[in-house]
Amino acid sequence: MRITIKRSGNRTAVLVSFSAHSERFESNYERNRFYSGLYGRAQRVRHGRDVYNYRREGLLDEVPHIKVDSSVFIVALQEMERILQYMRDWQPKIEYKAFQVMLEPDELKMLEKGAEE
Repeated sequence: MRITIKRSGNRTAVLVSFSAHSERFESNYERNRFYSGLYGRAQRVRHGRDVYNYRREGLLDEVPHIKVDSSVFIVALQEMERILQYMRDWQPKIEYKAFQVMLEPDELKMLEKGAEE
């Protein structure tokens, strides 16, 4: 897959869609590792009477994105290589497609704002 990056005044981003094939994973644990690595997860640890809640970050916690649906999101072009590498690491257990899309200025600001935080 080839995606070109154009710089000047560009409103282009990438829409990523993926399908996870449960039967291709060796176990539920492995499938959960894929989703946790992408979306992150909540972890609850009991220590005696105390309960500690942690948030384990995933890739999309680090990469500014716009969630479109459960397995569809939009990322800025400059972040796309990280997403592609993650998806490649999980093939053939998952299939993915990436499409260049034009964003409205307010949507583009959402991605840029996420990058500043």
